[in-house]
Amino acid sequence: MDYTILVGGAAGQGMDTFAHLLEKTLKRCGFYVFTYRDYMSRVRGGHNFIQTRFSDKPIFTYTEGIDLVFPLNEETAEIHSNMLNNKGVLICDEEIGKGEKVIHLPLKKILKEINNPRVYNTIGLGAIIKYFGLPINIPEELIKNLFPEKIAQINIEALRAGYEAIEERHRLELLEDDKIIINGNEALALGAMSAGCKFYCGYPMTPSTSILSYFSSKSEEMGIMVEQIEDEVAALNMVLGASYAGVRAMTGSSGGGVALMVEALSLSGIIELPVVLVNAQRSGPATGMSTRTEQGDLRFMIHAGHGEFPRMVIALRNPEDAFYQTARAFNIADKYQIPVILLTDLYLADYTQTIKPFDFSKIKIERHIFGEEKIKDEEYKPYKFTENGVSPRIIPGKIPGQVVLVDSHEHDELGHITEDPRIRTKMVNKRLKKFEGLKEEVEEPWHIGDERPENLIVCWGSTYGVVQEIIDRLRGEGISIGALIFGDIWPFPTKRLLIFGKTANRIIDIEQNATAQLDSLIREETPYESSHKILKYDGRPFNGDELYRRIKEEVLK
Repeated sequence: MDYTILVGGAAGQGMDTFAHLLEKTLKRCGFYVFTYRDYMSRVRGGHNFIQTRFSDKPIFTYTEGIDLVFPLNEETAEIHSNMLNNKGVLICDEEIGKGEKVIHLPLKKILKEINNPRVYNTIGLGAIIKYFGLPINIPEELIKNLFPEKIAQINIEALRAGYEAIEERHRLELLEDDKIIINGNEALALGAMSAGCKFYCGYPMTPSTSILSYFSSKSEEMGIMVEQIEDEVAALNMVLGASYAGVRAMTGSSGGGVALMVEALSLSGIIELPVVLVNAQRSGPATGMSTRTEQGDLRFMIHAGHGEFPRMVIALRNPEDAFYQTARAFNIADKYQIPVILLTDLYLADYTQTIKPFDFSKIKIERHIFGEEKIKDEEYKPYKFTENGVSPRIIPGKIPGQVVLVDSHEHDELGHITEDPRIRTKMVNKRLKKFEGLKEEVEEPWHIGDERPENLIVCWGSTYGVVQEIIDRLRGEGISIGALIFGDIWPFPTKRLLIFGKTANRIIDIEQNATAQLDSLIREETPYESSHKILKYDGRPFNGDELYRRIKEEVLK
C-alpha cells in the first residue's frame, strides 16, 4: 500500500493547514507519512503544492506519481492531472477539472450552505478521508485541538459535509500509532534544547526562519532566551557573547546570512569559544532562489573565515539525525572550544516525516568547564599551552580573583595582546592541534545496501532518504549496489570509504550542486574519485523515480 495525495493552488489559499490536518490524520491512523512542500517566494498568488505520501511501510522520499489531486484552482488541475497514476483521481469542485479521472463534488454549493468562505479546504479534507475509508473522528479531534471552539465547530460541519458528499473507494486497514511526525528544523531545535541550549538568536531568512520560530514558541516552557536581532552580523557576535558567559548558544541562517557571519566565525577561532552555527542551504549565489533547495555551501563552510583555525562541519541527513547530531555538536564545541557548523537545506528543513520517537536518554551534556578545585592559586591562563591544544575553560565571575581575558588580536596565554613571532607561531600551532583530536571524533558515513557492492553511491546530507529508497529498489532487481552517506564532513572521515572503494567497480557521486563538492573532497583526501556524477541544481530535490531513471540511464546502461 502506497498512496500520494497532492493539494495545490495559490499562496494564501490555506494549503499548509490542510496538509497539516491530512498528515496528522494519516499518522494517527498508524501510517508512515512523508510530506514534501513546493512553494514560491510569494505571500499571495503563484502556484504552490504539497504532496503527502503515506504507506504501511517506511518511506523516505516523495515520488512523481500521484493517486489523488485536490486542486484549489484550475491551474493546479491543468498542471498536475497528467501526473496521476492509472487509477488516480482528481477530486474538485464542479467548476474546475476535466476528463475521465475527475470526481466532481459540489464544494462551492456546500460552502454557501455553511456560509463560511474559509472552510473550502476542510470540505475537501472530509471527502478525501471518506475516499480512503478512514475514520472521521480523527480529523474531528485534530480540528478541535487546532482551532478555538466556535471556528472548530464550523470546520467540523464542513468536514462532515465533505465526508457525506463522496462514496468510499478504499477501506484502508489502520495500524498502530507509534510514531511522531516532524520536520528537520523542528528536530534540530529540539536537539539543541535537549543539549541545554539556553540562547538562540537570528535574523529571519528562509529556510532557517522556522528554527527561530520554533525556539520562540518553546522559549517560556523551556527557559530559553530567544532574540530576533537586527542582522546576521550581530547574530553570531551575540552568540559568542553568550558563550563567553558560559551559556550554550546557537544561531542559524541561510548561505547569504552565514556569509555575513564569517568575520565573527573567525573571531570564534582566535578567542577559542564554543559555538554552534546552522547553515540551512538554499539555491544561490546571492538571493538565488530563496524558496528552493541546494547543497552548494559545503566547500564554503569548510573554508569560511580568514586565517587558519579548526572547526567541525556536520551535514544532517534526516530529522532523526538532525536531533541527535545537533545535541552532539554542542558537546564537541565545548570539548574543543571551536565552532561546529551544521549543514542542512531547505528540503530537509521543510519536509515532514514519521519517525520513531526520540530517545532523550541518549543525550549526554558534557560541558568541559573547570571549577575552583582545578584553578586555585595559580593565575588563570585562558590560552594555556597544552598537549592537545585545548586550554582549561572557566566561566567569568565564577572563581574569585580569576579574570577571563579574550582578545581578537593575537595574544599570549593570559590573553594579553602580543606580536611576538615565537608566541604567534606557538598559538597557531596550539589551535591547530585541536584538529588531531577532532579526527578521532568523526563518525564514519552510514552504510546501506550490499556489504561488497559493485556499484557504490557516495552522497551527503539530505540526499540520504532518496538514496535509501533507490538502494532498496535496485537491490530488489538483483543489482549489486550500496551507499555511503556522509554526515561528518570535516574533518573528512576516510576509513570506510577506503575499504569500500577497493572492491567497487563504480563510484557514483550524487549531489545537489553543480560542481560535485563531495567528490572534490574525496579526490583530495583519498586515492579515489567518482566514475559517475549525478548532479541536480534546479532548486528541486531528487525524487525516487527521477533518481532511479538517472542511475539506470547514466550508470547501468
